[in-house]
Amino acid sequence: MRLPTIQGVIRRRILANFRVDPKVMQGQIPSRFRPKIHDGWAVAGICLIRLEQVRPKHLPGFVGLTSENAAHRFAVLWDEESTTHEGVFISRRDTNSQLNRLFGGRIFPGEHHEASLDVTDSEGDIRLSLASTDNAILVQLEATNAEELPSTSIFSSLAAASSFFEAGSLGYSVTREADRLDGLRLETTAWRVRPLSVSKIYSSYFSDRTIFPEGSIQFDHALIMRDVPHEWHSADDLYV
Repeated sequence: MRLPTIQGVIRRRILANFRVDPKVMQGQIPSRFRPKIHDGWAVAGICLIRLEQVRPKHLPGFVGLTSENAAHRFAVLWDEESTTHEGVFISRRDTNSQLNRLFGGRIFPGEHHEASLDVTDSEGDIRLSLASTDNAILVQLEATNAEELPSTSIFSSLAAASSFFEAGSLGYSVTREADRLDGLRLETTAWRVRPLSVSKIYSSYFSDRTIFPEGSIQFDHALIMRDVPHEWHSADDLYV
């Protein structure tokens, strides 16, 4: 049995986004999905999120849990009953929370891998390092607050980028069952993102040239949101 609604506070959420050759990305997502295209590129990324006061809805905040988490994800479209839907396909979730690993995929959607995360976040300077226990994933990020997106971004403005990612509130994650994806929808009381200036970004997954050949993927930009109350709602499983 899964809890219907989980609530909490997004203390910090970074979306580190990459532009990807659509044909290459199609090989990394289930066939029922197709890449969501912007300016000729598919879009993938890493969601690096600190959650606080996470608990079943209506319980007081002091009983809630805190965790640092990461998700490698792809912006996708799919058709169902003659309707086009959009969201994100999540190929991997990592967390430093034992409870997230224990309950993820059981009490609430989203199976997680164990990881250690080292985060420094002060006065607009952020340094983050993630290493999964199974040695499959390494992520490193160094960034500071910024006023605008990089001039090289495929998005013409912060508003355009914000709109693109706000529409991807429905996520489907891989599970131990090869043909079933866990569904989870994020609802926030206010969607507010700001740009980050990134001096270092590394993902062992996105840097694997056996998966993403040279020139098929490039870092585009990063966004951050802070101190946003939110709810997680289970969505119907999706079969691929």
